[in-house]
Amino acid sequence: MSNLAELDQRLVAVAKGVRVLGALSFPDQVAVAFVESWKRGDPALPEPPEVAVLPDAVTDELRAIERAVDPGDPRGRFLRETAESYRQVAGLLCCAGTSEFYDRSAAIYGSANSLLPGAEVSHLEVARRLLDTTEALAAATPEHEADYCLSAEHVADQIRARIDAFFGEAALRVVIDPSLASKAAASAVRIRIRGLTCFSDADIGQLVEHEAFVHSATALNGRLQPHLKSLSLGAPRTTATQEGLATFAELTTGVMDLARLRRIALRVHAVHLAEQGADLLDVFHAVLEAGQTPSEAAQTALRIFRGAPLGGGAPFTKDVVYLRGLFAVHTFLRRAIIDVRPDLVARLFVGRLTLSDALAFDELGDLLEPPRYVPPWAANLRSLATYLSMSAVASVIDLSALSLDEVTA
Repeated sequence: MSNLAELDQRLVAVAKGVRVLGALSFPDQVAVAFVESWKRGDPALPEPPEVAVLPDAVTDELRAIERAVDPGDPRGRFLRETAESYRQVAGLLCCAGTSEFYDRSAAIYGSANSLLPGAEVSHLEVARRLLDTTEALAAATPEHEADYCLSAEHVADQIRARIDAFFGEAALRVVIDPSLASKAAASAVRIRIRGLTCFSDADIGQLVEHEAFVHSATALNGRLQPHLKSLSLGAPRTTATQEGLATFAELTTGVMDLARLRRIALRVHAVHLAEQGADLLDVFHAVLEAGQTPSEAAQTALRIFRGAPLGGGAPFTKDVVYLRGLFAVHTFLRRAIIDVRPDLVARLFVGRLTLSDALAFDELGDLLEPPRYVPPWAANLRSLATYLSMSAVASVIDLSALSLDEVTA
């Protein structure tokens, strides 16, 4: 076995013991109890879960892998940067509940005021534009919880029916997990659906495209790589690209609805509020006023305060990556089409990687196995190229300079 193959195996083994969201998240029952106390007029702040730090043996092994790899090989660079990313998690978990937690979170995921790639606007500015643009439409078509309460069990059945043919022998399990902070989470072996939650019809399509056809697919494809098994890992350094790719999938397949788009933008707004000192109750009331239902507002607020001081000022900033990643992936794919690099579309599915990795892996040639699981929208390159080309050309039109009666054909 080569040194690189051994280091790859060691990284996969040690990464199994590193959990970020699982270590920081509030159990789902906390959101239910919080909403019930709010309805009684006496909202009670939840008790933060105890955060377990990573053992020294884990961080020592990660550091040893970083030192041992050959950075001149793109696989070696990937291993080193992935090990370093997991080691950053150790520092994050150690600082849970303190002001330093925010600094470490922002270093990993960015902040609301970080700039979008290739633009002079921040995540917050883009989020505000999206919220302003969609506010009137959202008010005209309000959501009412009682109108869309589909059970987690029903949603799980629907997802199973849609994904079985795609994954075939991989046979992903779909299970209910009441401890999830997000509506769902996906790995190479299963998709977890949050229990005690009201889902909508739109959620089903979004979860299929986002969780199954991107997150599970990239994890499975990574496992199938003969020379770089660590492509199956979801290191924090890959989060923005992976969430961006999954969110782009929702957008390009037409399953993203107005509520979902606003939810993504509101998360950035919520991070900003907490950065400015808003506490958990302040954030809850702000997103509630912005149109979220009480249960959704509670989930949003709790997401922002995972591992963070509940009094505000040092939030968990992961929720900025959905918008950041969406714009980055959209821009990357547009550029790939302009540069006549359609191969980069499939490259994004070889495993869980960053956009930079996708380019660096040009050097690997036959050492990189083509992805087995690629969703239909990404496999149909001519259709995707048509959409992206039109998007690139249409972006030259300044809508702010036009009124409807000035648009003529």
